[in-house]
Amino acid sequence: MPVIAPWPASRPTTQLPSQSRDADGAMAAGTTVDHLTETYRAHYRSLLGLAALLLDDTASCEDVVQEAFIRVHSARNRVREPEKTLAYLRQTVVNLSRSTLRRRILGLKLLSKPMPDMASAEEGAYARIEQDELKKALRKLQRRQREVLVLRYFADMTEAQVAEVLGISLGSVKAYGSRGIAALRVAMEAPA
Repeated sequence: MPVIAPWPASRPTTQLPSQSRDADGAMAAGTTVDHLTETYRAHYRSLLGLAALLLDDTASCEDVVQEAFIRVHSARNRVREPEKTLAYLRQTVVNLSRSTLRRRILGLKLLSKPMPDMASAEEGAYARIEQDELKKALRKLQRRQREVLVLRYFADMTEAQVAEVLGISLGSVKAYGSRGIAALRVAMEAPA
């Protein structure tokens, strides 16, 4: 790993962007923009290959390599040995790839998982169609059969409660209920 000089305590305002001062106040050589441009042209593909070994998609690899060049560019004045710029870039690509993988893993852990009983859009549409068909079939039943089935199965009443509400005997509730279910079965199975 290349040695990087610490940030100077204070920068003189007359200092050139590609130069920095060392601890003695003398001008220290840093990686120049031209050197970084040459490094980019010569090694972009190899760094992209390095990222591809660590990551699984091209877009992420390109992002990591671009970010590595941006970071080296902004720290170019702190690189004491410009010939080690490529090593610094490689290490930055590896570190950024690790960070990308960590973020992905964390994202997967934090993703809310769908409820197992959640219906898909298609299932919801089919359920709606079936409900509409059931309503149409219920409308075709005799009035008492429809009343018994609605109170018994949709209002969740017992047979005794249905008999009381409708003012009919318990035997009549059972008879209307069984005939209504049979008629519904026939109506639901018949082609539309």
